[in-house]
Amino acid sequence: MTTVVHDDAATAADIDRAVEALAGRRVAVLTGAGVSTDSGIPDYRGKGAPVRTPMTAQQFLANDDARRRYWVGSHLGWRTFAAATPNAGHIALAEMERAGAVSGVVTQNVDGLHLRAGSHRVVELHGTMRRVFCTHCGQVFDRRDLAARVEADNPWITVPERVALGPDGDVLPESTEGFRVPACTVCGGLLKPDVVFFGEFVPLEKFREAEQLLRGSDALLVAGSSLVVNSGVRLVERARRRRIPIVIVNRGQTRADSTATVKVDAGTTEVLHALSVALTG
Repeated sequence: MTTVVHDDAATAADIDRAVEALAGRRVAVLTGAGVSTDSGIPDYRGKGAPVRTPMTAQQFLANDDARRRYWVGSHLGWRTFAAATPNAGHIALAEMERAGAVSGVVTQNVDGLHLRAGSHRVVELHGTMRRVFCTHCGQVFDRRDLAARVEADNPWITVPERVALGPDGDVLPESTEGFRVPACTVCGGLLKPDVVFFGEFVPLEKFREAEQLLRGSDALLVAGSSLVVNSGVRLVERARRRRIPIVIVNRGQTRADSTATVKVDAGTTEVLHALSVALTG
């Protein structure tokens, strides 16, 4: 039977139900963009989120103009994106892992904030903005080094103090004229951020790593994801088949509300902090 909680204040009674479902169990955590909104990174689907049309992998790989637009926008947003810091929700999950209550985090986010918060076992399902790789020779580059090269090749670019940042660190640029797209310094090949674009599949080895984490756990906590992306839904379905508790913390509906043991309709930061206090105290 599903318990659905609608109190935005995440009352003590709401938290008690989630704690009861998770207490004494090794909890695998699946996070989405909602976990990072309090760090200043917007999500795609939350209330008030700007309308975005993310670039697909097909567009990026096949179209020079699309690729130029991506790199300009990505560079403009990079410094703001990279400067984001973990919030209390990220920190709570790291504390629960240290205490043994959480077995690890599977995240759909590419911001790296779980690692910066101190979580150790993190499966980045959709990759990371920290790295860029060559689609031809496979050489990997640190994004910070690439950002410095982009600025050296395009000295006219100025990064604004305030940008309309997207969930993937992208910004819609006003102009791309004259921009020099970075190329691989080893072979001259096409560079691509180490992230899963729309239209791409999650790498099989990454999904298997996420499945392994879930198999070693006996409860699943979903935080800040509407579960629109199939990879997340598949993990929830595996938890359902095993009949382990599923707790969902998210503002608004998700695709798995009907299968949740407890659904907390509230912000992730305050709920994760409260769960950490209750499960590790």
